[in-house]
Amino acid sequence: MPYFKPMIYLFSSISLLLLLNSCKPSVYPKHPDYSIKKPKVIYTPNKRNLDKMVKKLQGSPYVWAEEGPDHFDCSGFTYYMYGSMGIEIPRVARNQAKVGKRIDVKDLQYGDLIFFATNKNDHKKITHVGMYLGDGWFTHASTAKEEVVYSNLFTSPYYKKRLRICRRYLPSAAPTHVASATPWKRNEALPRVQAQPQPVTKKTIPLQERTPKTTSIGKAIVIKSPMKDIEQRSSQGNFYVQVGSFIGNPDSNLLHAITRKGFHYKLIQFPKEGKSVSKLLIGPYATKDEARTIVAKVREKIQKDAFIAEIR
Repeated sequence: MPYFKPMIYLFSSISLLLLLNSCKPSVYPKHPDYSIKKPKVIYTPNKRNLDKMVKKLQGSPYVWAEEGPDHFDCSGFTYYMYGSMGIEIPRVARNQAKVGKRIDVKDLQYGDLIFFATNKNDHKKITHVGMYLGDGWFTHASTAKEEVVYSNLFTSPYYKKRLRICRRYLPSAAPTHVASATPWKRNEALPRVQAQPQPVTKKTIPLQERTPKTTSIGKAIVIKSPMKDIEQRSSQGNFYVQVGSFIGNPDSNLLHAITRKGFHYKLIQFPKEGKSVSKLLIGPYATKDEARTIVAKVREKIQKDAFIAEIR
């Protein structure tokens, strides 16, 4: 009788796994529901209320042709958030990109929508949309991750190359105080944008100085940035712990603290408006869970506002 116990346990585990997978909706349903469900207006249009929805909806499953309240495709996600505040925008990404106030990348603010051309056969057609959060971060319903996630526009060569247009829909009088978008954990409270200066560094770069230079070519916005040297080329992983951004080099005491704690750092340097800018990264790590473990240690022992950056 004891010989059958391992098999029973294994069967139970497999049954549980199959049950969990069966509960997860299909990313591309066989019979998509193309009817548009207009969201109920539950908020006034301001950035505080957008911030509530951003935190609440992280991790929601991606499902093609859905616009909430539980499942979303990329444009359904943005349609739902703005519709929940009584702001009507088109349902499809390419049409969303035609309305609202057009803005430059350097002028992006929390709540602006950013549009991408992800079709390798058509570099002009808008096929994806996300909502900008600040300091390069944006939230979007990702087909690759199959859920609503955070990504970074400035450290991701994939998104940086495919960005085409940015639009603003919030009224100009909307309150501007919102949380920052440093997404080290999906549902963790995010720190305020107006972060205090880091005590052990020379000078923290203001958010507006971290944005890469941009130029407009016709209707396409091209980001010019020397960040290509941080593209992940090894099999070690795509996740880093970012300790900070600096004008010039980080303080030597900070670098020594990192090595004394047994971590390996990578210093990315590039010119910006006549100044040398540095980004200090620890890693890489193969999984986000591994990076979460490391960032907790880094915050405790080295830098309290360190966060996870995924570089693809």
